[in-house]
Amino acid sequence: MAETRLGRQTPTVSSVLPYTDSKGLEAVQLYNSSGRTAQDWQSLLLEDIMAVNDDGLWVHMKFGWSVPRRNGKSEILIIRAMFGLVHGERILYTAHRTTTSHNAWEKIIERLVKAGYAEGEDFKTMKRYGLETIEWLNGEGVIHFRTRSSKGGLGEGFDLLILDEAQEYTGDQESALKYVVTDSKNPQTLMCGTPPTAVSSGTVFLTYRRDILTGKSENAGWAEWSVPRLTDAHNPELWYETNPSLGTILTERTIRSELGNDQTDDNIQRLGLWLTYSQKSAISEREWMQFKAESPPKLKESVKLFFGVKFAKTSGNVSLAVAVRTADKKILIEALDCRPVRDGLDWIISFLRNPHTEKVIIDGAAGAPLLVQAMKDAEVKCRAILPKVSDVIEANALFEQNLFAGEILHTAQPSLVQAATNCEHRAIGAGGGFGYTSILENADVSLLEAVTLAHWACANAKEKKKQIITY
Repeated sequence: MAETRLGRQTPTVSSVLPYTDSKGLEAVQLYNSSGRTAQDWQSLLLEDIMAVNDDGLWVHMKFGWSVPRRNGKSEILIIRAMFGLVHGERILYTAHRTTTSHNAWEKIIERLVKAGYAEGEDFKTMKRYGLETIEWLNGEGVIHFRTRSSKGGLGEGFDLLILDEAQEYTGDQESALKYVVTDSKNPQTLMCGTPPTAVSSGTVFLTYRRDILTGKSENAGWAEWSVPRLTDAHNPELWYETNPSLGTILTERTIRSELGNDQTDDNIQRLGLWLTYSQKSAISEREWMQFKAESPPKLKESVKLFFGVKFAKTSGNVSLAVAVRTADKKILIEALDCRPVRDGLDWIISFLRNPHTEKVIIDGAAGAPLLVQAMKDAEVKCRAILPKVSDVIEANALFEQNLFAGEILHTAQPSLVQAATNCEHRAIGAGGGFGYTSILENADVSLLEAVTLAHWACANAKEKKKQIITY
């Protein structure tokens, strides 16, 4: 009989601190005494998670891991929690859903009983849905099971903080929970989940991964099974590369039946893809790319150019964009450049000298007067407008309205794609208006803001009607 093929047992991406000793084997032995057997990849990962230094302290004060769905990633939390309970740790087990934390409570009780421990003699439980507890009677070990909230955990002290379904872990929840292990002599925080999807609300897991892989975190570890880029989710070879439990609790037949027509979602859920752009953007990449001009559009016979200039508030940059009407009455937008203000404004002036320039909208209190004066000094003839807050609000709303109505075209410039597909709304004014802010660290959204201004000028331009004289 042919040997069953197994998925890859070691992570495709990991960051683990050096160590010489670990409590992982001891934890696995306790778990296996319940009649279950930890898979090889789970045992190997626990060795890293439960590594200890010469003082017996956890090498990794924080450890996170990401594995595609249905591979048994949360079973590692069960193993770790069982060990902690028996060895006197105070544990807070949190999840996004109450059903998840409740199921973990049930699983740990079931594993303990099958390992030979008796409820009432070795441990006691409190079954109050959403507030479950397991308390070890022969020591100080206790596990509290909770659904995460922005207030959960405040005022309580623990040794181990578990964050299941970590892709839903929000900044507000982190503010409430991250201090619960501060007073412990040997604290550890564990988080596991899948890469965020379009409906995931959390940001902490994404930030933690980024910081680990860029060397910004200390005393922390990470492991993931993933593909590096969007690829063919129907390729069985990639299933085996990214699903460590394939061949044990997962089968090719199961995976094949679950795949759909959403290639991005299948890559995230089954191949562990971490997207380089955010799906929480006000404008998704899919939406933005729908309006890409496949070939250079034909412009109107009487070409009129409308420019938008945005002086960024914090980056010290200034961005320039242009908009023009096409022959089929759509608006073609294009980002021209984004440069530091300290480089001067002559490059903007050179664009505005174009004889077809009709109007330029200049926003940004710090730099707008400087550009207006530079235009006067250079004798640039086009009309300059400094918009009011209400104008900017109107410009942003009109831009999204026309974009999603299919009345805007672009050429998929990489810089503009990044700005547009990694932005979120920010409130401006007192009437519910919005502007844009980038959801990427250190990214400049002024390029998109310049585009919205140029579009607004173009969309509101009145066409001059030819005078017809009859006799």
